[in-house]
Amino acid sequence: MLAAELGAKLVLEEFAENTFLPKFYENPERYAFPVELSFLSERFSQLKRELNTSDLFAPNIISDYFISKCQIFAKNNLNKDEYDLFMKMYEIVEASCPKPDLMVYLYLDVEDLQYNIRKRGRSYEQSISDEYLMNIQHQYLEYIRQHEEMRVLMIYTKGLDFVANPDDYALIKDLVLKPRDPGVHRIQPLLSV
Repeated sequence: MLAAELGAKLVLEEFAENTFLPKFYENPERYAFPVELSFLSERFSQLKRELNTSDLFAPNIISDYFISKCQIFAKNNLNKDEYDLFMKMYEIVEASCPKPDLMVYLYLDVEDLQYNIRKRGRSYEQSISDEYLMNIQHQYLEYIRQHEEMRVLMIYTKGLDFVANPDDYALIKDLVLKPRDPGVHRIQPLLSV
């Protein structure tokens, strides 16, 4: 919605064609390395394709991921040897990808994440454990902590439905568009929820 309103180019992660993803959820130890390598390859290819064909009339780009998502998930899903090998590939790829001007992290409690997963209805995601989600959140927060030079907006979205509620969307939009200095900016719009 924000991309349409601002006339920005929209880049959405293409995950549906990843044949390793359902296998990973069934057998994480066996399929973690191929799923992470395939995501790295797919995300890099998509970003290069999308960013090299940028529309001159849409100078802003809004994406639902950036390449560092690969590192965050790999650190959570791979053993040390696999992660070290993965990072050799990642560092080559990451060096040629643009950095976001602003990273928006929409934070939810694990219970609410599980509700959203059930509501989304993807069969292979239904067995994701609370522990896995907590570990992914920890990896995101650790990544943010280690990159304080970035401009990061963390919004606690409990009680907000910015897809169905225009007022919630306007609130999120205003928070995203407000100029901010580099660093982590934590916002809890609905403190009473």
